[in-house]
Amino acid sequence: MEIRISKESDVPLRQQVTEQIILLIATDKLKLGESLPSVRELARRLKIHHNTISHAYQDLVRRHWLESRRGSHLVVIRAPEEVAPVRQRQDLDEMINLTIEQARQQGYSLQALRERMRERLLTQPPDHILVVEEEPGLRELLQEEIREAMPWPVCGCGRSDLASEPGLAVGALVATPQYAVGDTEPLTPRDRPVVPVAFGTAEESAGMIRKLRDPSVIAVVSVSRLVLQAAQGFLAPAIERRHTLIQCLLPLENSHVLRGADLVLCDSIALRQVKNPKRVHYRLAEPASIEYLSNAMESYQEAKRPRRHGES
Repeated sequence: MEIRISKESDVPLRQQVTEQIILLIATDKLKLGESLPSVRELARRLKIHHNTISHAYQDLVRRHWLESRRGSHLVVIRAPEEVAPVRQRQDLDEMINLTIEQARQQGYSLQALRERMRERLLTQPPDHILVVEEEPGLRELLQEEIREAMPWPVCGCGRSDLASEPGLAVGALVATPQYAVGDTEPLTPRDRPVVPVAFGTAEESAGMIRKLRDPSVIAVVSVSRLVLQAAQGFLAPAIERRHTLIQCLLPLENSHVLRGADLVLCDSIALRQVKNPKRVHYRLAEPASIEYLSNAMESYQEAKRPRRHGES
């Protein structure tokens, strides 16, 4: 068990010992069920008073990191993934502060620590999905459709945001519209390819319009200006001069504009906000793209799970 303390530090020795043991447990260097050195043995190793070690151990027992077993020895009772939520934020801050203190003691600059930490974090398997798209409405819509289909957290940013703050890609599986993959890939970790999201052809919506017998008013409601522009082109062959197309960008300035519509095509966000009985849901992303993204995320999650004995 490697613990380094500094008697020159402003951090009390007891706290240094306590938080370093927590760090060893959190990083799986001290494993569940593993015994710790006796109070006097650890005090001798660190060349500090045994009362300091005794108080540190008592604190770890009180905080449910350690437990006293038969024979008066202490063992680890909490695995890294079992950190109690009520303590997690405080423990994380304490571990970060301790890491900074240790890095300084060994002569590393904060800049060096920052760069190394970022490099390490970028190599970790993703735990959320990051949608990268410049147009805010389109980004919000993609996030919504992905969030509806998957159990993982989803957030978003623009390519310019990612270019200025590369740390946004830390811990993320990046998804972006198919046409933007070439611009997005240089901004992401090399060992984690960007997942392209293809858009549907709107053929189902066009088919609904073709079935209308009489001249009708067709409304397309979306949170994205780009989607509205694209819909105008996609639906033009079905609308021709026979029907009238109106485009409504959320939030609606006047909800009465939809009252006379015979068919209201709503994206996933508009569907919750529009209360018209003639509304129909249309999805932007191809189902195959969403499935591919889900499979990619599941593959990363599977790779980071520890294999049980006997598994191949």
